[in-house]
Amino acid sequence: MKIEEILKTSAKLSDQKKLVILLQIIANESSSQINSALKPFEVSIQQFNVLRILRGQKGKPANLQTIQDRMVNKMSNTTRLVDKLIEKNLVDRCICEENRRKVEIFITEKGLKLLAEIDPLIEDKEKEITQNLNQNEITQLNSLLEKLNDK
Repeated sequence: MKIEEILKTSAKLSDQKKLVILLQIIANESSSQINSALKPFEVSIQQFNVLRILRGQKGKPANLQTIQDRMVNKMSNTTRLVDKLIEKNLVDRCICEENRRKVEIFITEKGLKLLAEIDPLIEDKEKEITQNLNQNEITQLNSLLEKLNDK
């Protein structure tokens, strides 16, 4: 569907404006679909992102700054997200032995098991979201979006 139809406008939009609006619409719709897939697990998309970051540490701890730096949504309140994950026993926090001011965060076995259960559902959702594109188009779009993201 053309952006003008979505917006119900007859105004001539610049290509730049169309692109920015489409990016926002697609980002919102993708987030909504991913959030729906995560809802039965009582995990938000931001919490899911924290769990994936911690799993990527391969057993090594991460501090809040490391997690914040790797978050997809930089506006997330990392401390609050980690606290909620601790309440769910999906991550654990401990004080660093060498530096008592440093807090280290680990993913728990329960967190790893939850990710193993969620991962295939998210992969299916990602395939569904991108189903109108072939592999070459996905690769090309990724390249273009990375270029757009370079600052």
